[in-house]
Amino acid sequence: MSLLRTAARTMLASYFVYNGIKTVREPQELVPSTQPLADAVVPLVQKVAPPQVVELVPTDTVTLVRANGVAQIVGGIALATGKARRLGALILAGTVAPQTIARHDFWTAKDPEEKQSKLQGFLADVALVGSVLLASQDTEGKPSLAWRAQATSERGVKAVKRARKRVQQ
Repeated sequence: MSLLRTAARTMLASYFVYNGIKTVREPQELVPSTQPLADAVVPLVQKVAPPQVVELVPTDTVTLVRANGVAQIVGGIALATGKARRLGALILAGTVAPQTIARHDFWTAKDPEEKQSKLQGFLADVALVGSVLLASQDTEGKPSLAWRAQATSERGVKAVKRARKRVQQ
């Protein structure tokens, strides 16, 4: 593992860990902007999710906001420590999307200054999503799982062909 990768992942993760802790401690700040999104998404999840999952879905916005904060803490720690870093990065990407829609709804702003401010926040969050998606694909120079699976499959096919030739001789 290179020092540069470790430092970069830790720097990226620090934003999410800090934001997650702040969100868990002070969810009320985000509740008003999250409420419309929660009102739209929770009934949809309750309609399409299996009954076992529906029981676990919180219906109050404070709990949803805190759960998003906890996910950011867990994902950030996973990314920073390198333990399940790719999964942690994907979790972080998933936590930014609802926050971005809830906090940076530039499309509803009437005032040009407010619209510009929200657009900048929206684009910053889009950049964060791009960063964690890149981090989720970082294999640290090692072949990806898909490549390794395909290579193993190809070696297996070759071994079977060799075995058949020996049997035929």
